[in-house]
Amino acid sequence: MANPVYGKQFKASTEDEKRNGMFWVVNICLILFLLWTPFQVALFNGLSYSFEKPIFWAILLSGIIMVLGLIQFYKKVKLDDQRDMIALLIILLPLSYMISMIGAASWHYAVNMVLIQWMYAFIFITGIYMLRDRMSNKIIQMTIMGSAYIIVMFGFINWFGQAPLGGKLVFWFSNGVQNGSYVDAIMQDSNGWRLTSVFQYANTYAAFLMAMLFAALFNVSRLKTWYDHLLHGFMLVPIILSLILTLSRGGLVVLPFVLLILLLMLRPAQQILWIIYMVIAGAASAIILNPVTNIGLQVIAKYDGVAAAKGWVYVLITSLIVGLIAIAIGRFIAPKLENGVEGWTARRFSSVWLPIGSAVIGGVMLLLLIGTSLRNLLPANIRVRFENINFQQSSVLERFTFYRDALKLWKDYPFFGAGGGAWGASFQAYQNNPYVSRQVHNFFFQYLVEVGIIGFLIFVLFVGFIFYKYIRGYIKTDKEKRESHFLYFIIAVSILMHSLLDFNLSYVYMGILVFLGLGGMASAMDAQPLKYLKLGAGTIRGIYVSLIGVAAIIITFTSLRFAQASGDIKDVAKLSTNQNATYEQYRKLLDDALSIRSTFPEGVVYLSSLLTQGLQQTKNKDFYNQDLALLNKAHEKEPYNQDIVKQMVTLYQLNGEDDQAFDLLVNSTPKYKWDINWYEGVLTQAYVLGNKAYESKDTAAEQKYFQQGLNVYQQVLDGIQYLTTLPEGQLQGRDFSVTPKIALSVGEIYLMQGENAQAAEVLKKGLQDDLTDDTNKQVARYYLAALKKEGQNDQAVYDKLIAADPKEKEQIAAIANKTYTQAK
Repeated sequence: MANPVYGKQFKASTEDEKRNGMFWVVNICLILFLLWTPFQVALFNGLSYSFEKPIFWAILLSGIIMVLGLIQFYKKVKLDDQRDMIALLIILLPLSYMISMIGAASWHYAVNMVLIQWMYAFIFITGIYMLRDRMSNKIIQMTIMGSAYIIVMFGFINWFGQAPLGGKLVFWFSNGVQNGSYVDAIMQDSNGWRLTSVFQYANTYAAFLMAMLFAALFNVSRLKTWYDHLLHGFMLVPIILSLILTLSRGGLVVLPFVLLILLLMLRPAQQILWIIYMVIAGAASAIILNPVTNIGLQVIAKYDGVAAAKGWVYVLITSLIVGLIAIAIGRFIAPKLENGVEGWTARRFSSVWLPIGSAVIGGVMLLLLIGTSLRNLLPANIRVRFENINFQQSSVLERFTFYRDALKLWKDYPFFGAGGGAWGASFQAYQNNPYVSRQVHNFFFQYLVEVGIIGFLIFVLFVGFIFYKYIRGYIKTDKEKRESHFLYFIIAVSILMHSLLDFNLSYVYMGILVFLGLGGMASAMDAQPLKYLKLGAGTIRGIYVSLIGVAAIIITFTSLRFAQASGDIKDVAKLSTNQNATYEQYRKLLDDALSIRSTFPEGVVYLSSLLTQGLQQTKNKDFYNQDLALLNKAHEKEPYNQDIVKQMVTLYQLNGEDDQAFDLLVNSTPKYKWDINWYEGVLTQAYVLGNKAYESKDTAAEQKYFQQGLNVYQQVLDGIQYLTTLPEGQLQGRDFSVTPKIALSVGEIYLMQGENAQAAEVLKKGLQDDLTDDTNKQVARYYLAALKKEGQNDQAVYDKLIAADPKEKEQIAAIANKTYTQAK
């Protein structure tokens, strides 16, 4: 037993026992799990059935690992110290998500998140017991780093135009390969081409790279063998280049803060080594940055094998040189450095000055790159990103908007939250302007929205306690124990810090890394005994292991079934492209999926469409009744799902229930208040139903529909006016304007009410140059007719319309001469 460090009855955090066959089974399973998961688009929880199946398979595998783990470390589960208590309290996280299902904005997304949270709990528990063993700890750390290095090099395969090669390497186990290539391993947006590797999202890849950069620095500075120095030193250049090629401004902004935190945890000798390696690798990366960037952009546009080979030579030779330098530093400089600063290390606050000085120097360099001509040394696409780092840029303003809107949602569900995926399901009802983002771009705000203040406090206290205990123990323990689990601290703090600015933890793989990191940190905590535990160890162990075991089995089989359901819906989507597909084929797949998850949103919409077609073709009321029951049940569980509401509107209209259809349209408007297409649908129906009432001489109904339509139109005008108040630099997002369809519907309403001048004013807003489009042609026709009623004309529009269609002359005259006797 180790000597006490603090507290009472301190036990060694690393507890090696006899390693049997099950030990190796659990380790091998976890290795394969960590190698497989990132290549499934990092298990992105994109709130779509197309992303679900690999997530459910991952949950299933985690449940199996948990069961095997319980068999392996059953005797370690004593629940007599604080580590065991933490392993028990992790259950509160999935339980808080289960409670949040009570008022879930989307039952489907909420259930998915409950399963994901249970997976995190299984990974955490496995980590907290497995990683006490020195061999397991070493194996898992090697696996994490090896997987990270594979991901980095896979990114360069795609950057150098060799996507088909990358696809061939991983297609046999990856869900991300389509048409022979890994989808969007490099992506183009308004900023240009960005490196994303397995993540399909540059900012999350940047967060991952930042964590692995610090992990590589930690390994190259602490390990003693020449091959460790070569490997980890070699990978510094590819990681730094990849980080820059993501074009992630958030990564560049967060990196210095995380570096400062980590440096403060190190001894001065280690701090100096980190800085030396960063300077050397950074300088080497800067030397080849321009050619590597330009070659990548060249071969992405048109593949050139010679150019790609040249790019590889730049990366590999430069990395090899840095790796060899790392060997020399580890062999000759590091030992002398340890001895040379020994006196400094003993001084108070000795670990503070270098990190602060480095942060200041780093900040000055960043400011110089942003604000001076030094940025001209960078490639054009990267230089533009540096120039745009400021608090008035669109992405920063948008993020603050997301956060304010998330708080609006939280205020409606303050205590227990709106369930997993709440923001993605309901953001349109709370958004400040018509942006499109199903992610809050801040993990902590998103967590608060999903589980409310109670669940959020549970999470913060849980994670905070682990960090507190780990850091306290780290400070007071010896060098070997400090370093044994510090990699997990690096990973957890790096990803969580970056998640203040982005939705990294919507990638379930990143969540796995965080909770494995937390488990590794917790396994290194001191084993202080629990003071108030009264039950016998055997009883406690039996209850705990049984509870977790049953939960793992239930979650495993549930995930298997859900994976089958998601697979069936994917098959339905594929079948929809087959013109020869039969009703029976569709129905079999949909019935199978909905027998597992009765309110599966996409499944409900597909089946409703099928039943609607049956109603149209046969007029059989059984189709209507079955469809209505299906939609009502789904709408109750998915109140914000727009596609389900649209299907309900269509069904009501087919059954002649126009009033119900229109009321549903109008009443649902607040849920989609920045969706201009929704307003088009409402206003079209307002005119159609009002005109129908006019023809049947139902004046009350006519005025009802027309007035509601004009009220909705005023909401559009108010929204347009509000968008003019957005801060300069913030983009409004989707189009929100008086579209031709809106102008036509409102213009016709005004004409029928005898408000000819107002009709002309509205219709003018909807005029378009393309008069081959029927709607655009109608807008011009009614606009000219409204002017003619007022004794006016717009000759330019008239000439253009007549040139497009000479028959329009008679139609304009017919409308202008028409009178509406019931117009008010």
